[in-house]
Amino acid sequence: MITHGWTARPAARTALISAASESVTAPTVLVRIDSQAARVLHETRPSCPPLYGVTVAGAQAMALDKVNGVNAVNRARLSIAAFLLVTAAAARTVTPAGPIDLVTYHNDNARTGQNLNEPILNASNVTMSSFGKVGFFATDGKVDAQPLFLSGVSIPGQGVHDVLYVATEHGSVYAFDAYAGIVLWRVSTLASGETTSDGRSCSQVTPEIGITSTPVIDRTRGPNGVIYVVAMSKNGSGAYFQRVHALDVTSGVELLGGPITVQASVPGSGAGSVSGVVPFDAKQYEERAALLLLNGWLITAWTSHCDIDPYTGWIMAFDADTLAQTSVLNVTPNGSRGAFWMAGSGPAADSGGHIYLLDGNGTFDTSLDASGFPRQQNFGNAFLNVSTAGGLAVSDYFATFDTVSQSNADLDLGSGGTIVLPDLTDTSGRVRHLAVGAGKDSHIYVVDRDAMGKWNASSNQVYQDISGALGGRVVATPAYFNNTVYYGASGDSLKAFPVANARLSTTAASKSSRTFTYPGSTPAVSANGVTNAILWAVENSNPAVLHAYDARDLSQELYNSSQAANSRDAFGAGNKFITPSIVNGHVYVGTATGVAAFGLLGNPPAAPTGLRIVP
Repeated sequence: MITHGWTARPAARTALISAASESVTAPTVLVRIDSQAARVLHETRPSCPPLYGVTVAGAQAMALDKVNGVNAVNRARLSIAAFLLVTAAAARTVTPAGPIDLVTYHNDNARTGQNLNEPILNASNVTMSSFGKVGFFATDGKVDAQPLFLSGVSIPGQGVHDVLYVATEHGSVYAFDAYAGIVLWRVSTLASGETTSDGRSCSQVTPEIGITSTPVIDRTRGPNGVIYVVAMSKNGSGAYFQRVHALDVTSGVELLGGPITVQASVPGSGAGSVSGVVPFDAKQYEERAALLLLNGWLITAWTSHCDIDPYTGWIMAFDADTLAQTSVLNVTPNGSRGAFWMAGSGPAADSGGHIYLLDGNGTFDTSLDASGFPRQQNFGNAFLNVSTAGGLAVSDYFATFDTVSQSNADLDLGSGGTIVLPDLTDTSGRVRHLAVGAGKDSHIYVVDRDAMGKWNASSNQVYQDISGALGGRVVATPAYFNNTVYYGASGDSLKAFPVANARLSTTAASKSSRTFTYPGSTPAVSANGVTNAILWAVENSNPAVLHAYDARDLSQELYNSSQAANSRDAFGAGNKFITPSIVNGHVYVGTATGVAAFGLLGNPPAAPTGLRIVP
């Protein structure tokens, strides 16, 4: 334990070091350096530069001796500090005190994309000279899911590690040491004799479909914690499968009786129905939307392959302890289409157990019942509020006045993701509960979660309808930080919209000079509380580019991965719908062949004063 605010990564344990206070003239210094620490040093940065004249090798050599006398003590004290700091810098291991986890898409169930516990990265060190690519973790397929992160995971036979979890379209789940990139374990979700799915004659996920959606992690379930995954596969007979897996986070072993094969049906006359029943046909769907864990339920929302009929709009819930299916909702049971794309975002949730989704183009009944709901229960192309109390059910919604024509023109809401805003107070003192979403019509819709507005034939009855603020379609998810909503529309700049008095500004307060090609960008924010805020975004180009902006003023770009000479920070061609994962001084970006890792470039921090090391 280092009592100066630094904590060494558990995987690089520097172990027992006892030293007397600085006033003692002839203490005995006893050091035992863990062999794993030396291995990590060797594998990650064998040529780390000297620190205060002490090389890594020299620090180890001096620290391994028992030394006495004033000069020896001073030398040993410097050697120990150098060893610890060089170890931390070399393996990117300096971490803030306390565990840091990233367990769900866009950081939280509200899908805000903000990590407020990032004390390492700031505007002074996220620059071309001090920040860049520090590793690449190769995988066996595309990484469409956002990488997740757990701190301090005990891996059987391998010690304690901070772990990056990566799912691929080849149906694999990897657990990497988050800094060294060592594969701690890898499992395949394919059953014996199976392969991943083909692209189903659709160009959206190619050349194979395995794990598309971002998994979700619960450290409290199972003996060690569980990572939930949905995977698609097919067998030699041409049958397709969708399965829910629950994997032990320490080993990848299947838990909770998994995997379970997804099956469902609802009453209805909708697309693909047989004798008044609409079945879930596994080959017609994929789980694109990120998984949501809410109040003991694992919630999935399904999309189609392009607009290849027949398909309808499915939401399903599974018990997080048993994987038993607990509830099924189809939002177009007597119509067609209306699936959930949301650019890979997951359903957003509030503290009351309601989830919010943007539904894709599909049947919407303009004939309403007395409560303002579609008579045939078809909610295609709508902003949905789905209750989980007593089972999945649409409890409220908003649809644009021209929703039918918008669906027919493929200008639906379902291309974008939603975020739930924190409670906000308006000018009258009333606390507002709001959510934000946008789609292909480029409007930003702010809904009142207590009264979303439903459908009106002549106008949009919604809390706010902001038009003209975005310069392209939204095929991404916004981010939220410190009373600001950030959007990255397709072909548009990243834009920051302040929130004041529970109203979203109708014009951007700042924007990036760079415009982002299709599909735009899903930004994320790192900050230390409300300070040192950085907005991160990935540009889907060839080569792809990671950008970092001052979140207070998007005209101020701090860094991008194309700045350094000789392609130092290049990480390959772009991959759509990617949002960066920022945690513990690192930024992780999914690619078509693995995960690129970015961080500080081996410049160790200044030696702390008054360093005291205790067992």
